[in-house]
Amino acid sequence: MIELTEKPLNPEKITGQVRRDSNGAVVTFLGTTRDNFEGKQVVTLEYEAFDEMAVKKLEEVRQEMMAEFGLEQVAISHRVGTVGIGEISLVIAVGSPHRKEAFYACHKAVDRIKEVVPIWKKEVYQDGSRWVACEDHEFSPAESHGHPH
Repeated sequence: MIELTEKPLNPEKITGQVRRDSNGAVVTFLGTTRDNFEGKQVVTLEYEAFDEMAVKKLEEVRQEMMAEFGLEQVAISHRVGTVGIGEISLVIAVGSPHRKEAFYACHKAVDRIKEVVPIWKKEVYQDGSRWVACEDHEFSPAESHGHPH
């Protein structure tokens, strides 16, 4: 299950997508908006995505995790638009017969999403804003997603 949405994420629903009687472990990662970064007060986050490509790349990450760790169930849901302090921007749920693979797959999925999925994060502060870590992204040229670096 892959989802890209402006609506608030429901971790229980997403986790339900990977629960099976054959699984001994379900690991869930929730990425949330923190209220500060490098000493600056964060007011909100704004996520933008190249929707069609983001969904395709999220599915590729999902398939990678299933193949590499021998999993049958991985669900990923990512918010776009404005995400307030304390709100969830990313849910990854992994179901596995064993906990070790579930933890590793969940951790690696977060890293891969940050590396390859064309979703960009803008931190909005009380005194300004900035796009975060775009220079490290596979889709980093400004013309590819319409914001300056």
